[in-house]
Amino acid sequence: MPDKFLSLLGLCRRAGKLVLGNDPVIDSINLKKAKLVVVADDCSKNTAKGVLLRAHAMGVKAYTVPYTKDDISYAVGKYSAVLSILDDGFAKKAETLICLLKEE
Repeated sequence: MPDKFLSLLGLCRRAGKLVLGNDPVIDSINLKKAKLVVVADDCSKNTAKGVLLRAHAMGVKAYTVPYTKDDISYAVGKYSAVLSILDDGFAKKAETLICLLKEE
């Protein structure tokens, strides 16, 4: 059974509503375009800390998800451990799926 969260990330990427990489994600947060920030579980501590602190400072929801960089990269088609979703609908659905993951 395919993972719904990873499938959603792939769909966001194809729709052009996903920003990948540390610096572009921080830029999207600063420009108030990011609706949700996602960090891979095995992301470096310094990278994760910088992105999560910036998201918190700007009032953007941010989550560390139980997926590796490889899992996320395979889903979106580009190697990345940090990403931001730019669309409200995709962000709400992703947040719902993240909450379901944390309950398991």
